[in-house]
Amino acid sequence: MDEIGSRNIGLDLVRVTETAALAAGRWMGSGNYDAAHRIASRAMAEALNTMQMRGKVIIGEEGRLGSGDPLSSGTMLGRGSGPEIDLVVDPIDGTSLLIKGHPGAISVVGMAPAGTILSIAPAKYMEKLVVDRRAAEALVPECLDAPAAWTLALIARVKQKAVQDLAVIILNRSRHRDLIDEIRATGARIILRDEGDVEGALLAVTQGTGVDILMGTGGASQGVLAACAVKAMEGGMLARLSPQSAEEKAAVAAAGLDCKKIYSCADLIASNEIFFAATGITDSAMLKSMKFHGTHAETHSLLIRAETGTRRFITAEHSARV
Repeated sequence: MDEIGSRNIGLDLVRVTETAALAAGRWMGSGNYDAAHRIASRAMAEALNTMQMRGKVIIGEEGRLGSGDPLSSGTMLGRGSGPEIDLVVDPIDGTSLLIKGHPGAISVVGMAPAGTILSIAPAKYMEKLVVDRRAAEALVPECLDAPAAWTLALIARVKQKAVQDLAVIILNRSRHRDLIDEIRATGARIILRDEGDVEGALLAVTQGTGVDILMGTGGASQGVLAACAVKAMEGGMLARLSPQSAEEKAAVAAAGLDCKKIYSCADLIASNEIFFAATGITDSAMLKSMKFHGTHAETHSLLIRAETGTRRFITAEHSARV
């Protein structure tokens, strides 16, 4: 297992998410999903290729742009020198939000030493439960199968709150109808999101956001990205692959993945040498949107380094020529 090294390459990683966000920002409200994602993916790949590393995309876009997708799993990126690194990428987490001009779209990258990020391809969906460091001790594997009331009671007890004081973030999907009904029956508050699974996990793992827990099934790749941030911030996470079609289930089985296994952050990311970077594209609870000012553009980013427990919020100005 290669080490990333003592040099803090996190700032280089922030430049990657900034570059993707700047490219994607022009497509806000455009209604053009494919073009927005294509431009952001290419911009992110080009930025990653400037880094002194031998980076391998462990979980990427999985051919969403067709043949020649620059961020598909297995793609090698970087200048070919420096440490060997595993990468998890999402040039736009919340593309549908972006093209509608809605809040919550961000650009995200996670990295760790080579061989430490679990590949869950070809899985597309993952059941997740995320909490902050204060509630992490309450999580037990049974939480993923227990009634929502039981799980929320555990978390409320550790956080010294009433269940009715908890706020649960969950994707607004038909598959969550029963779960939403269960949560509502407990009296806990619900924040429904149309998209943006990674940012939802960030809100749940960050103290002071007003969100106590993320629950439900979302993207598998976003789950591993979230695990980078959750582990870096000493939060708690449980996850399990959750195929949503017979075709996906067969592909997951053929890959030798176990849909019954419950993963923790340590299972998904087997290292504490983690960097996680995110840049806001549209406004979010965590990060302000990027803005164009004619002569320059402004971005707002988050950088987390697990080894030092450092969390940096970075505001940058960029030439309008970018």
